[in-house]
Amino acid sequence: MNSKDIPRREFLSGSGRSALGLGAGLTILANSRSVHGTPANEKVSLGMIGVRGRGDSLASGFLERDDCEITHVCDVDTGTGTARSKQYGQRQGGKRVKYIQDYRKFLEEASIDAVVVATPDHWHGPLTVFSCQAGKDVYVEKPASHNPWEGQQMVKAARKYKRIVQVGMQNRSAPYNLEAKKFIEEGKLGNIHLCRVFNMKSQGNFTLPPDSDPPPGFNWDMWNGPAPERRYNSTIRGQGWHHLWDYAGGDTGNDGVHQLDLARWLVGVDVPNSVHCSGGRFEGKGDAETPDTQIATYDFDDLVMTFELTLYTPYMLKTDGEIRNTDMFPYWPQNATRIEIYGTKGVMCVGRHGGGWEVYVRPQSRKPVVTASKYGRFPDPPHKENFVQCIRSRKLPNADVLIGHRSALLVHYANISYRVGGQKLVIDPATDRFVDNPEAAKLFKREYRRPWVIEEEV
Repeated sequence: MNSKDIPRREFLSGSGRSALGLGAGLTILANSRSVHGTPANEKVSLGMIGVRGRGDSLASGFLERDDCEITHVCDVDTGTGTARSKQYGQRQGGKRVKYIQDYRKFLEEASIDAVVVATPDHWHGPLTVFSCQAGKDVYVEKPASHNPWEGQQMVKAARKYKRIVQVGMQNRSAPYNLEAKKFIEEGKLGNIHLCRVFNMKSQGNFTLPPDSDPPPGFNWDMWNGPAPERRYNSTIRGQGWHHLWDYAGGDTGNDGVHQLDLARWLVGVDVPNSVHCSGGRFEGKGDAETPDTQIATYDFDDLVMTFELTLYTPYMLKTDGEIRNTDMFPYWPQNATRIEIYGTKGVMCVGRHGGGWEVYVRPQSRKPVVTASKYGRFPDPPHKENFVQCIRSRKLPNADVLIGHRSALLVHYANISYRVGGQKLVIDPATDRFVDNPEAAKLFKREYRRPWVIEEEV
């Protein structure tokens, strides 16, 4: 087998699941213990990599559990890392939490059972591979990978080292989404041939300030990692990296992957036969490279899925906390992150992260008719629960690395089509690669800057 390709049969081996989630699936070890072994009466020792923003939020959530403890913190910024280690220690009754700036020394710590990766996107893949090689289970934020090849390597590493890898696509653990999946599988929506996915927000362009020296205690070279070498830039470090190809895939990868993953799961599709994407960066001048207007079309055997993105639409509203945590539905026409699933018996509107779902049929007397619905709740807690339980049981988690890889492929395929001028890309389902398109093939993998390299043989 060519090490550059992973045949579909290898990806699928041992990954058959019930429709209601992977948690009830096959174990990845012959026995029920991990390399480090975490008996049910012991706490899972967690090491956090990246503790700004989302990383700090994840840490807080795990600290609310009585079966987990944070023992180590890793962050390229010594100020942030030191402060967080003290905060987490105080929340654990004064327990010492060890701070280590270099992830390589961090991964040598034998007492860490599982690593939580919440870095910028370009580090998700490498750190997952390196953590698996170090014998750690992994919770990695979305999107799983920076490029398709990297995602394949993540799957290979997880399987080779028999690691639990949960991707932070928490919609897979939401009870209301499980019920939506069941509703569809029971045929109550009829035959489905169209699914529309939306990601419509307000994020303006930006102008990069002059490069400069990094602040004291901040390891810019390691933050930059596998990306091409460049000097420190405060805006790139801040939020600009989201919209530069060296680091990420724009808001399609940042937020859109949540909806794409949920849609892909609900309608039951895998890798598309072909992808076409058009768009551009139209609103406002600046240095952002990723589009602010993007429409991708994914062709499956008997279904078409579309993805629509805008970043200049402040009147489109993400599902807020009140809707996520109460019995309310979004106002669907202006919900920024909705999914519309069109069946022969009705249309289902689905909201991510607690938005719930409703099924509409033909109106009566010009008034909407809802035939089925379910309120939602924010699924962060059950997603963490699933991860911890899978560390103990060794069963594949709800958002296993293979699932994360395949959903990230939808992001990568759309962006690659866009970057090669809107060409229609035909996909080989056996390898995830493009058929007869050398230009697109150049973007299947990035060039990794040493020493921050994922090797061909993981």
